[in-house]
Amino acid sequence: MDTSDLFASCRKGDVGRVRYYACLCGHEELVRYLLANGARCEANTFDGERCLYGALSDPIRRALRDYKQVTASCRRRDYYDDFLQRLLEQGIHSDVVFVVHGKPFRAHRCILGARSTYFANMLDTKWKGKSVVVLRHPLINPVAFGALLQYLYTGRLDIGVEHVSDCERLAKQCQLWDLLDDLEAKCEKVSEFVASKPGTCVKVLTIEPPPADPRLRADMALLADCALPPELRGDLGELPFPCPDGFSSCPDICFRVADSSFLCHKAFFCGRSDYFRALLDDHFRESEEPVASGDPPVVTLHDISPDIFTHVLYYVYSDHTELPPELAYDVLSVADMYLLPGLKRLCGRSLAQLLEEDSVVGVWRIAKLFRLARLEDQCTEYMAKVIEKLVEREDFVEAVREEAAAVAARQETDSIPLVDDIRFHVASTVQTYSAIEEAQQQLRALENLLVSIGLDC
Repeated sequence: MDTSDLFASCRKGDVGRVRYYACLCGHEELVRYLLANGARCEANTFDGERCLYGALSDPIRRALRDYKQVTASCRRRDYYDDFLQRLLEQGIHSDVVFVVHGKPFRAHRCILGARSTYFANMLDTKWKGKSVVVLRHPLINPVAFGALLQYLYTGRLDIGVEHVSDCERLAKQCQLWDLLDDLEAKCEKVSEFVASKPGTCVKVLTIEPPPADPRLRADMALLADCALPPELRGDLGELPFPCPDGFSSCPDICFRVADSSFLCHKAFFCGRSDYFRALLDDHFRESEEPVASGDPPVVTLHDISPDIFTHVLYYVYSDHTELPPELAYDVLSVADMYLLPGLKRLCGRSLAQLLEEDSVVGVWRIAKLFRLARLEDQCTEYMAKVIEKLVEREDFVEAVREEAAAVAARQETDSIPLVDDIRFHVASTVQTYSAIEEAQQQLRALENLLVSIGLDC
């Protein structure tokens, strides 16, 4: 397998396979790249020991041994996963504490209920109304219980091999059949590996969701379903929990948007948005309304419609929302106000679907205004393709003039960012001799425009 094959596999998301073959084939540069970008390769784990055993060279073995699990790149790679991990570790706005043989675990009823029908039923029956649940059964191991919570919150599980049987017992009791299947498959794989590679020692078993696994986000989206007011549920059909008469997702905040009430959770809104953390945690509550005893506090949100807030709601809970291009600008404005950069990027992807000769300048202006670098680049790339038509449009001519005027203390021969970007994309498409003439014609059209409006750059 050559380097191009490895990178192709990496693009497809098969990082484990790439990491192993990179070690086996001696691609030290690729190994270091994968480690720097969050690939996991801890000692005494199946993946780590397999890579270390098969490493072709000593430099690769040293790189693996020097590997540190938590890096800045690793922390940046998925803000949603990082948010859920912090929610578990810090117990922000937790509403239940499990005490397992004296060890406390803070948790959130809404997450446990959304991720497990067993927990949903127990929290609505035997544990209903309890802020502290004491578990004394001798077969419940605190370490295994902590690993189970990690799986429910993040879709990932790390457990010492000596506690695997305890974890399997808990998974069976909690009816987490996917986890049980994953544990059994992983144990079988590790046993085969250790038997075939004398001298290896695997002490930690790790379960990771496959790339683009939708299960975790789909379960969290159930909480957004439950938060919707009845008049907005539309074609959702029967919800997994018969809200609000049956299972309760235990909301602790109500957002009133126009005449609609959304029953939500502070843990998600404060954890995902600095705006909402200031609104709800930092006593910035001039919009709070008096409520009946036992009801969550009500906060009125202004300058937003229920339909637009619904997209914010699903993004906050599941990191995704089905966003039609015609609503993208309205959602983008709100995402900017609520300090949700990930939602802004989703809006940018949706707006990119609108790129046409008549709309590209307007979309480019939006990208500049909201600092969506990728969308801005997509716009200038599209402009390069249709530049011969764009130079005849007044909105494009005005955009070039504004860009030139925005360059502080611009001299006559100073470059104009928009023009530079278009030139770059025109040049980058030239791969054959036949394309050279077309590119030169496109550049001449742009140069003629600049001359006609008195700009030389």
